[in-house]
Amino acid sequence: MNSKTTTYIALGSNQGNRIKYLQDAIDEIYKAIGDVTKVSKIYSTPAWGFEGDDFLNAAIQVETRFSAETTLKKLLNIELELGRIRKKKLGYEARPIDLDILFYGEETISTERLTIPHPELSKRNFVLFPLSDIAPDLLHSSLGKKIQDLKTDFNDSSIESVLEQLSPKVASFRQVNYLTIEGNIGSGKTSLAQMIAEDFNGKLILERFKDNPFLPKFYEDQARFAFPLEMSFLADRHQQLMDDISQLDLFSDFAISDYNPNKSLIFSKVTLQEDEYALYKKIFKIMYSEVPQPDVYVYLYQNIDRLLSNIKKRGREYEQNIEPDYLKSIHDGYLNFFNSQNKIDVKIIDISDLDFVENREDYLFLLEEISRITKKSLG
Repeated sequence: MNSKTTTYIALGSNQGNRIKYLQDAIDEIYKAIGDVTKVSKIYSTPAWGFEGDDFLNAAIQVETRFSAETTLKKLLNIELELGRIRKKKLGYEARPIDLDILFYGEETISTERLTIPHPELSKRNFVLFPLSDIAPDLLHSSLGKKIQDLKTDFNDSSIESVLEQLSPKVASFRQVNYLTIEGNIGSGKTSLAQMIAEDFNGKLILERFKDNPFLPKFYEDQARFAFPLEMSFLADRHQQLMDDISQLDLFSDFAISDYNPNKSLIFSKVTLQEDEYALYKKIFKIMYSEVPQPDVYVYLYQNIDRLLSNIKKRGREYEQNIEPDYLKSIHDGYLNFFNSQNKIDVKIIDISDLDFVENREDYLFLLEEISRITKKSLG
């Protein structure tokens, strides 16, 4: 999963309801690419490079997890959806919407389809004026000048701002003190927890499975290493949760984890012998009697085929021989545990047809679902 990058995009329209086209573009960028966190004033300028109606132009700041190349593809799709037809003839022409990447983080890109920073922005007042509204101190690396200084170089009376305003669009999320996102191996729980924590200033608590020396051995010989594996997870999860949840970071708005202490009981029930599990359960109850429970507990259901595909895609060598029956037994273990509880309110979300990493609309759907669950849980 990629971290977010700040990108700046220029918008223009000189056909039809120009204000509506600009706002529709912002709304579609929000749904497909990322949060639109800043929006400039709208500027009116004569058509540039051809005879036509005046353009309305603006610039926006967007936070996205997609690469510059993927962002470009999505912008071209948005143009197409909003009615722009790109013709093969050379030169400029009227269009209902025009979307261009100006900057993408601090990257310098030069490919057949994409050049960043945009090669013509320093020559275009209809780009510099709106961009200076939202990023005056942004440095053009190759020119060595800030955007506000490049704007000052223009002495042009042909550009003027208009009264209408465009609206930014940012995802919302209803928070609780402590949220747990659970799921089977390969369900994507860690990716979702990371995304939510990054977007909404959450304290992220991730299971430290990578540091467990028994995990690769367990997948090679489950009968021999099941008990030491589960005991080591039990101790590590207890220490981590007591450290992180009991002492919440003052600079975070809430805590979000990709596991719950009860996961120890679920997995150990599947992996341990009956007498081992009985001993394990006694130790668990003693250790976890004082550990805080989540306010909201979400379980991501993913079908077995998708789980196996995700496991193969992420490429952890010790996971590649996981059998479908083992994943099914883990899922059944979760369901049996949920059905036996009356103290924990678990909400199951079927994500079998979703890809919230590659498809932002799926991610926004999950934010809405979890927010709805949170609202209901809090009354």
